[in-house]
Amino acid sequence: ETTTGVVTGSPAFIAPEVVAGRPPSTSADVYGLGATLFAALTGHAAFERRSGEHLMAHFVRITSEPVPDPREHGVPEDVSAIIEQTMASDPETRPSAAELSQHLREAQLRHGFAVDEIALHTTESGAATDAPPGKGAWPEPSWSADSGRGGQLPLELTSFVDRQTELTEARNALSNARLLTLTGTGGVGKTRLALRIAGKVRRNFADGTTLVELGELRDELLLAGVVANALGLRDQSARPIREVLVEFLAGREQLLILDNCEQLVSAVAKLTETLLRTCPRLQILATSREPLGISGEAVLLVPPLGVPNPDDLPRGMAGNDAITLFAERGAAAAPGFEVTEENRVTIARICQRLDGLPLPIELAAARLRAMTPEQILQRLTDRYVLLTQGSRDAPSRQQTLRMCIDWSYDLCTPAEQRLWSQLSVFAGSFDLDAAEQICDADLPAQEILDTVTYLVDKSILMREPAGAEMRFRMLETVRDYGREKAQESGEHAELRQRHRDWCERLVLDMESQWISSRELALITTLVREHPNLRDALESCVSESPASGLRIVAALYPFWLSRGLLSEGRRWLDRLLAHTPAGPTVDYAKALYIGSMMTGVQGDLQAAAALMNAAQALASSTLDPLARAHTDSALGYSALFGGQPLDARTYLEKAVRTYAGRNDVVEVIALIGLGLADEFLGDTEHAIECYERVLAITDARGESVFRSYCLWGLAVAVWRRG
Repeated sequence: ETTTGVVTGSPAFIAPEVVAGRPPSTSADVYGLGATLFAALTGHAAFERRSGEHLMAHFVRITSEPVPDPREHGVPEDVSAIIEQTMASDPETRPSAAELSQHLREAQLRHGFAVDEIALHTTESGAATDAPPGKGAWPEPSWSADSGRGGQLPLELTSFVDRQTELTEARNALSNARLLTLTGTGGVGKTRLALRIAGKVRRNFADGTTLVELGELRDELLLAGVVANALGLRDQSARPIREVLVEFLAGREQLLILDNCEQLVSAVAKLTETLLRTCPRLQILATSREPLGISGEAVLLVPPLGVPNPDDLPRGMAGNDAITLFAERGAAAAPGFEVTEENRVTIARICQRLDGLPLPIELAAARLRAMTPEQILQRLTDRYVLLTQGSRDAPSRQQTLRMCIDWSYDLCTPAEQRLWSQLSVFAGSFDLDAAEQICDADLPAQEILDTVTYLVDKSILMREPAGAEMRFRMLETVRDYGREKAQESGEHAELRQRHRDWCERLVLDMESQWISSRELALITTLVREHPNLRDALESCVSESPASGLRIVAALYPFWLSRGLLSEGRRWLDRLLAHTPAGPTVDYAKALYIGSMMTGVQGDLQAAAALMNAAQALASSTLDPLARAHTDSALGYSALFGGQPLDARTYLEKAVRTYAGRNDVVEVIALIGLGLADEFLGDTEHAIECYERVLAITDARGESVFRSYCLWGLAVAVWRRG
């Protein structure tokens, strides 16, 4: 404790105003912290007493000379600035303890160190007090980073064809610019090139390279969350996720790959500009059909693969990218296929007709399973004639790509064409079970399996192994084409409804299994289905908000475990805005889950609004389960609002109704009741609530809610002594 009239310790750590005789203050203590930091980083005190120096001379030097420059001892610029501000001669210009804590934590983040706790707690008046339980001078970061994610590039499952010129240009551009955008038409190979570039330069980035796939994203408000998810970040706070990203990336030396930006180019540009401005060691590699258009951007146009003149074809085709690509993909599709003197001119003409675009070339090569190169060329010629009559208003490269997909569509049987258009309802990937439930009811399961296999063979679908199951994915351009066909046939609306209903069945079935040993497996499944769930919820907003409320509420453990509470709240808010308030179980449950999400994030204003809605509902419903959900909503709103007595009253009523359900709502209500009892000092009853939760979770092998319960139980047992 700082006192007057006593000199203790080394004068080198005493603020100059105290040395001069002024009373000590919290600002003087901050000076001491800065002096300690100086000594810790340099190995000696800033005003270390010299050999033979008289004490008074030492005092004069402390009070009259500026602080030695920490930079001369190798201290980084930003840390040196913190020390100088903290050891300023004018006490009024020094930071508070809380501000110093913030500056130090930010510096640790920038330099890639673990963030330390500082125990000092300062009130708004500046007086030092004991820190309240669980709270320090600066809150722990609201985010956590998944160490197993955010630094891996996907493996390349097929060979990469040359592109040496573009690789060299890209590496040169990245050495001079912090943002490089690869532009070009769809299907030209921007993503593969970006991944190869990242693989070449990854050793230049101490914190690795991260791929962010944006091709499935349509809502710009979810952009920052998708980037955070790719980085392995989980955030449970109500802060804008953009702030969380900036905080995490501020000190990292990392390459971020933003793939397929064109549908959200304005939003991506704004986020990119923010990240580059605030994260000095971050570089971004983007792929898009158009530049992002921000300052400092380097743009590299990815051209089609080079194609030789078929009428002046040199001997030996080694080194020609387009023909090499056709040959390699053709050999994979039809083992034994090779470029010969007899077919090389035909292959060159195929590549020329396809303008050297990798995607059409790969689709053409896949046809070698059933056709010769001469037959492929003939079909292309016929298709060119047809397209000159229909798509003149489209850019030439889009005509070429559409021609290729039109042609691929015509090569499919009617059953394959129909399944292609129906499978386009999926966003991201899907498995066979989902395809069987959503697609043509007239097709038996075996026929759907066979047709999916044929579509894989014809390169319409891509295989995507996922653990013990096989999933399938369409390229974006192929999926968009299928959706156009579904709209033309008039079945797109029905497909959207089937997809929405399938998502609801999936989520509700999982909800009944949350309190079980399958919990982590369920979360893994939902991560894979997340793009499909987003599409379904978007459909629900305008077409079936009641279904959407059921989906969002049932997904609460997923939102919580994946750090996606902000997204869950956004869907809930939109759906509540489109749903008339009514005394239904689903509406009451939505309010309950909403109160949980807002409370966990500390958004008390939003929690109060939900509490008002719940109170209005409580007076109009007689359904026991709806009343229990309403009581739970009111209980948690009161708990987070600092009213534990009211919280206990409501939650006790809810728990009585939930008794015996052994599900998520009962477990959550019991945990909330235990917390309310702890705040009221009723430790024994709190322990009883937690033990009831453990009896449910342990019997079923559940782990997530069990961990929350053990935390509460540990505190209660500690308080009991």
